[in-house]
Amino acid sequence: MLRLHFHKFKNIAAILIVAMFFSCGNELKEVQDFLAEKNLPIGEAKDVYLINTDSGKVKTKLITPLMYDYSNRKEHPYTEFPKGLTIITYDNKGDSVTLKAGYAITYTKTNISEAVDQVSITNHSEHSTLITDQLFWDSRVHYIYTEKDFTLVTEKNTIHGKGLEAKEDLSQVNMKSIYGTVYVKDN
Repeated sequence: MLRLHFHKFKNIAAILIVAMFFSCGNELKEVQDFLAEKNLPIGEAKDVYLINTDSGKVKTKLITPLMYDYSNRKEHPYTEFPKGLTIITYDNKGDSVTLKAGYAITYTKTNISEAVDQVSITNHSEHSTLITDQLFWDSRVHYIYTEKDFTLVTEKNTIHGKGLEAKEDLSQVNMKSIYGTVYVKDN
């Protein structure tokens, strides 16, 4: 009789174990959906120092104290940098451009990023710096723009205005409502 109860117990335990394995099949998807429903990130990284290289040459560096990954969003997946970030890009000559912001968000599908809170871009070789409160960056076409107030400091000029478009290295700048002293060559 004792042997019969032990045998039944083993069968029940085996059935429960098999049921547990089959019930875990969608667990990852369920967790991702739950996190998306609750507006929680699927991943979090602290003290990030990411280096992107191409053919052994450093192309970009990303430095941030905190990064949230919301790639589990179906419509608009994004990455958020709630405590700010620094991005340093290098060209083929080794010259660099540095972007700093107090907060940033990057939308994965469009590659459009928004940086806010004390945004600055510095082109070190050209000795120019752009300062604004909000900046949008299209990384596919290497293009930046803002409709907010800005200050552009170059070697000879300090230009203030509202609304700016430029290449991400601050070349080919198109400024809207500007004021300040601008030095031009007289032909």
